[in-house]
Amino acid sequence: MIDHISLGVSDLERAARFYEATLGALGLSRLVTRPATVGFGKSYPEFWINLRAGMVKVSRESGTHICLRARTSAEVDAFHTAALNAGGISDGAPGLRPHDRVKYYAAFVLDPDGNRIEAVTFPQE
Repeated sequence: MIDHISLGVSDLERAARFYEATLGALGLSRLVTRPATVGFGKSYPEFWINLRAGMVKVSRESGTHICLRARTSAEVDAFHTAALNAGGISDGAPGLRPHDRVKYYAAFVLDPDGNRIEAVTFPQE
């Protein structure tokens, strides 16, 4: 349903370093670099960051987040660790999150601009 997503960032190089490490844990890499945008993906850019020089930090109360699929719980763990090591903030440590209809394993982080990013997998047990 969704072809790609874009996020605004206040410092493109800082954000590019953050997302190279964080998305790299999920198998995505930097595919496109332009003066004000960077695209990440596996075979084509699916995740874009765009420079918004006047951008203010995203409020935690915005309610917006982006969830990316991981293949395994180990990838979710690696995503979380990479994000923290690259300057992100934990917004939910890796762990199993059982709900009524589905059980999933996820982690949440805030990037340096406050964008909330989740990695998720659905363990088959």
